[in-house]
Amino acid sequence: MGYNGVIRSLFVGAMMLCLSGVVRADNLEYRYEVGVMVGGSSYYGDANYSSLMNNMNIMGGIVGRYNINPRLAVKANLAVARISGSTADFDNRFPGGDVDFSRTLYDLGAQFECHFFAYGDGSGYKRTRRLAPYIFAGAGLTFAPEPAENVFTMNLPVGLGVKYKIAPRINLGCELSFRFTLSDDLDVTKETAPVLSDPYGIKSSGFKNKDSYSFLSISVTYDLSPKYRKCNN
Repeated sequence: MGYNGVIRSLFVGAMMLCLSGVVRADNLEYRYEVGVMVGGSSYYGDANYSSLMNNMNIMGGIVGRYNINPRLAVKANLAVARISGSTADFDNRFPGGDVDFSRTLYDLGAQFECHFFAYGDGSGYKRTRRLAPYIFAGAGLTFAPEPAENVFTMNLPVGLGVKYKIAPRINLGCELSFRFTLSDDLDVTKETAPVLSDPYGIKSSGFKNKDSYSFLSISVTYDLSPKYRKCNN
């Protein structure tokens, strides 16, 4: 083997050693996350105007992320949730006595996340942290089928959360989000209409005097598509 062959072999061996060291340290970043979420859902509107997490129901769905960098990410979700409310829980009384409602809704949305710390496995020169709180905001769509008229509206999701990397490719998350909709009919069913459909007769625009709902959820996601780092040594 000539001089050039020896140099080439040493160079290839050094590169392989460098890359194997990166892999052994699990010092990788990943482009995507996919997983599931489950938790509770609550409604806010004419049948619940002030109580946080009143009449909590179950929700669940799937979630995916595109990690722009350790501080920023774009998340998408598809969730199904149950919401309910009753005027008997509050002091306000409507003509005809107390009314209540219950219905299922579907939520499709995308949010932009900003982490307070660089999120990662805690190793490497970027000094990432395995635990990172974050805030988020975005846009989404809400669909609530019968028992009343179908409701299809836009929603504005905002919230906060925290993520913890329990393994090199597994993330555990918990977040609280509020979905502000453009509809005042989420609480209107055949039994309650028209009592909860604008009971005060107040004209509104935008997100003012409209129904909203919240999710308190736990998620588990798995990292996909690693970004292999260059060897700088």
